[in-house]
Amino acid sequence: MAHYLVIVESPAKVKTIKKFLGSNYTVAASNGHVRDLPKSQLGIDVENDYEPKYITIRGKGDILANLRKEAKKADKVFLATDPDREGEAISWHLAAALKLDDKKMRRITFNEITKNAVKASLKAPREIDMDLVDAQQARRALDRMVGYKISPLLWAKVKRGLSAGRVQSVALRIIADREDEINAFIPEEYWTLDTILKVKGEKRPLTAKFYGTADKKMTIHSEEEMNQILKELENAEYKVTDIKTGERSRKAPLPFTTSTLQQEASKVLNFATQKTMRIAQQLYEGIDVKGNGTVGVITYLRTDSTRISEEADAAARSYISETYGSEFVTEGSTEKKTGKKIQDAHEAIRPSDITRTPASLKDSLTRDQFRLYQLIWKRFTASRMKPAVFETTSVKIGAANYVFTVSTSRCVFEGFRTVYTEADEEKEVSNVLVNGLSTESVLTKKEDETKQHFTQPPAHYTEASLVKVLEEQGIGRPSTYAPTISTIIARRYVTKEGRNLYMTEIGEVVNNIMKQSFPSIVDVSFTANMEGLLDMVEEGKVAWKEVIRNFYPDLDEAVQIAEKELESVKIEDEVTDVICEECGRNMVVKYGPHGKFLACPGFPECRNTKPYLEKIGVLCPVCGKEVVIRKTKKGRRYYGCENNPECEFMSWQKPSKKKCPKCGGYMVEKGNKLVCADEKCGYVETIEKENA
Repeated sequence: MAHYLVIVESPAKVKTIKKFLGSNYTVAASNGHVRDLPKSQLGIDVENDYEPKYITIRGKGDILANLRKEAKKADKVFLATDPDREGEAISWHLAAALKLDDKKMRRITFNEITKNAVKASLKAPREIDMDLVDAQQARRALDRMVGYKISPLLWAKVKRGLSAGRVQSVALRIIADREDEINAFIPEEYWTLDTILKVKGEKRPLTAKFYGTADKKMTIHSEEEMNQILKELENAEYKVTDIKTGERSRKAPLPFTTSTLQQEASKVLNFATQKTMRIAQQLYEGIDVKGNGTVGVITYLRTDSTRISEEADAAARSYISETYGSEFVTEGSTEKKTGKKIQDAHEAIRPSDITRTPASLKDSLTRDQFRLYQLIWKRFTASRMKPAVFETTSVKIGAANYVFTVSTSRCVFEGFRTVYTEADEEKEVSNVLVNGLSTESVLTKKEDETKQHFTQPPAHYTEASLVKVLEEQGIGRPSTYAPTISTIIARRYVTKEGRNLYMTEIGEVVNNIMKQSFPSIVDVSFTANMEGLLDMVEEGKVAWKEVIRNFYPDLDEAVQIAEKELESVKIEDEVTDVICEECGRNMVVKYGPHGKFLACPGFPECRNTKPYLEKIGVLCPVCGKEVVIRKTKKGRRYYGCENNPECEFMSWQKPSKKKCPKCGGYMVEKGNKLVCADEKCGYVETIEKENA
């Protein structure tokens, strides 16, 4: 009887797939990549047309020896690694490392690890797709060149084991640019006016919001403007001038792609992108379901397509019809049309079987697995359902020359919302009173509610919003978002406090060097164009080495120029007036993974170190001692008093020596402006450049 070997990537899949296949199949795992570029050198032969030098990854010798043994016994070897560029490359490396005969070896892929999908893939084996492999080789070579050519420069400049990366450096730049915007933001004052009205014959009052005049919407900029409006409204009569009723619908969301799953899991479940991918991988590879053995409960997790197979679509519609009623099933297609190139080999992320409800799996899953599966299941089910329908009422109330509005909306058909509501969906306002209003209603003013506000700066990036912007700008691919973010956090270039991402001192230094010496590497459109070229390699339209040939010479030239510039900048340790209490030497400023610190120059005999409190030459506005640069526990920079904890003064913006001429308080630097720290004072002036 013929004997077959199926090679997958992870041991978890071995268990799942074994039970789908008969005794004449052996299933074994490669544990990911088996060959890669060497760590000790560039590993790309620049002189010999950029030929990569692949070696067996350390520790993979025994795995390969076992696979060779199994491959010899087998009549056919099926390479069943993941269905993407990376998976295709692993299959290609396996074929080379195991010296597999072309006649004996076939490539199979499946989008979900279910019995039907695995059996179907064995009936449709193919050859290795070299276009996919070449796209991965090109990405690997580009990443290696950037990392290995630029990282030693950062090491020399900043004196610590720092690194640059093709995608991570752009992500860092995006975060840095947002921080600059936030730091330069100057709040503007505005006011809101709500009027509480008594409606004759009704017990509950009605709240109407100030809109403006009949012709245009107005913003109230100051208390003076507000007082003027209130004066004009003093004895005004309030009358309903217009009532409009209508209907609006909210479409069901599309099923998840890698990016939207990461964003929603971050918002709803507070999962880091890396955690979302790890748990999704477990759900894809196989879960021990009571009574069913090991089953893959979701489809492949790395995709940027919202497409769904016809079978899954039909199964979903049938399930919705039986469970919720046929009136809930959507009509027609729900696919998203974009101008962007989509890796459409995969479907969207969905349950492998919609009848496997979250409730039925609850006892088989961990808490986190259950929460993520429930999110995926609900989103997919909702995507096949009809829109939610809302009845809207909009009322205009006239008073003096001004208009107030009251708007309400009531859900009349839940549609997809029976199953799923999105994290950032605004709450529906329901105001029963509106239904009883007419142009004849008698209104009496009870009171005015005025409130002062200030415009808010752009929000700091979160992992979810960074993933969104990386995807929108065409930087990286579904498989790269999570590792990119994890890398910049692990390198301490960025720190995560709550959900927000903040630049650290070390991140600022690295970003400034990259912008100065390697502007194209941190240029968003350059990186997006590179992704486009990799897609063209995958489509077989561009030779992979062509991409490298065009990229490397420019990089090499930039590195050589930067090296010369760095040589001319002699990096001396900055000597301070702080005396080492252990040996009496003057301590020096060093860079560590968390930023600057003080160290004894007598190292290694004297190993004394202490935090470096850099003075900024400004006196504390609270107690008169020096203001120094401090850091939160996670590494985010702020300005505080050297006398902390006795003095609690702190500011995220750099305080200025100059006092506010309007209120006498302290001022802070925001971009090229000096702004009074008291928002209510609102004094702003432009910083005069010295020697301009």
